[in-house]
Amino acid sequence: MAELRYLDVPFGLDASGRTAETDADDHVRDLIRQVLFTNPGERVNRPDFGCGLRQLVFAPNSDALAAATQTLVHGALLRWLNDVIAVDAVKVTARDEVLEVTVGYVRRETAERHEDVFRRPTT
Repeated sequence: MAELRYLDVPFGLDASGRTAETDADDHVRDLIRQVLFTNPGERVNRPDFGCGLRQLVFAPNSDALAAATQTLVHGALLRWLNDVIAVDAVKVTARDEVLEVTVGYVRRETAERHEDVFRRPTT
């Protein structure tokens, strides 16, 4: 059976000029990234989607912000991706001007454990 392919996010073209595709593991990382970096109100048909990490860009970086962000991220992932992943842990670290979010999760489809780090959306 052929492996499923998914559209890569952000949308782009591959080297052959076709729509870029990705594998299932990267697709799940893309879904997590979308939840983390989408601001509530950004999506017309789902105005409450996302957790809005982009809004924290101008907030003073501190341990209190890291703790609040950890709760925010964990809740958003449970709400929006609970059928795709089981969240093991969310760790938020405030270092200098960088707020780093580490998400440990198990893909429900394969029972594989993953840990990904998110700093800011890729451009």
